[in-house]
Amino acid sequence: MRAVTLQVSGRVQGVGFRWATKVAADKCGVNGIVRNLMDGSVFIEAEGEDQRIQVFIDVIKQSPTDFGRVKHLIVQDVTPQNYHNFRITN
Repeated sequence: MRAVTLQVSGRVQGVGFRWATKVAADKCGVNGIVRNLMDGSVFIEAEGEDQRIQVFIDVIKQSPTDFGRVKHLIVQDVTPQNYHNFRITN
């Protein structure tokens, strides 16, 4: 089990980024949350099998929506929170 946080900046708010992130997480079999931050970036917490997390990170790097653009991505390993699904918060 691997758990990560991702902070994504670029054109990531107002373009369906959170919804597309949830769709990508569901396809990858990853659990966690995604939410907008006040600074215009998006915060993601994701957990699952190592390989599934890596595929998910690769999808996020490329922007899960055609309308978004990832300019900067920070990935950090964290302690798992034992999420049971993936959801959009805030």
